[in-house]
Amino acid sequence: MGVERRIGVIGLVVEQREKANSINAILSAYGEVIVGRMGIPYRERGLSVISLIVDGSTDEIGALTGKLGQIGGVRVKSALVTR
Repeated sequence: MGVERRIGVIGLVVEQREKANSINAILSAYGEVIVGRMGIPYRERGLSVISLIVDGSTDEIGALTGKLGQIGGVRVKSALVTR
């Protein structure tokens, strides 16, 4: 039996705009599991919000969220469902 894949949503709140290059490098490295991405600057609060739609194994998605969560000034939450 193959690896179970999950579909989910990852939300990022970016409090430090200068972290954008680090975030984009990680997102590019995990591009094969990212189905869609939307980023919204929330100028009134001085932050940005990024939402990702993902489709991958638990390990792939966990590695992606783990690496994003290690970036200072970035908060990450995810919700996954079995496909």
